[in-house]
Amino acid sequence: MNRIENVAPADIEKKSFEIITAELGDRILDPEQEPIIKRVIHTTADFSYADSLYFSPNAVKLAKEAIRDGATVVTDTQMGWSGISKKTLERFGGKACCFMSDADVAAEAKKLGCTRARTSMDKAARLGDNVIFAIGNAPTALIRLRELIDDGYRPKLIIGVPVGFVNVVVSKELIMETDVPCIVARGRKGGSNVAACIVNALLYTLDEKRGE
Repeated sequence: MNRIENVAPADIEKKSFEIITAELGDRILDPEQEPIIKRVIHTTADFSYADSLYFSPNAVKLAKEAIRDGATVVTDTQMGWSGISKKTLERFGGKACCFMSDADVAAEAKKLGCTRARTSMDKAARLGDNVIFAIGNAPTALIRLRELIDDGYRPKLIIGVPVGFVNVVVSKELIMETDVPCIVARGRKGGSNVAACIVNALLYTLDEKRGE
């Protein structure tokens, strides 16, 4: 019978990160990327993210600068929005939004015969450039972002981690091909929880009141 560890509630997260560090062994991670990779592993218990997470050059540095400048984080699901530490984000003057349930987004999607995720990206782009996209569910959101980028739109960061099978891999590749800073989970894995935890990892490394 396995032995149950007696760990105080306040120490569970710390202990989890100690286990993750131990199991990664002597693997050397980029110091800026390390907190993000470890938090994704913590969220998913999936060590393959240590290999599959792609970071464009200076993505973490540029994302933190955007957060300090009060960036708006836009998600493609209410679940992703719910998982973001909005109080921490607000301390930097930012906010989190999800337009998927908005009546105008639904009406436009119906009119065009496309997904709400796609039309919600158009609404988000109207906020301006100081936007971080956290996409964990809809490949159509990433595909639309690529079209907007090709037309000249330049958000501060795209977190592209939708999960699934249809157009998932290609949509991520479309984002990695651009010059827009991005953090992408290559392959089929991802999810709204992963998108939210990447945002939180960026926030927590900036927030002096919280560490791993």
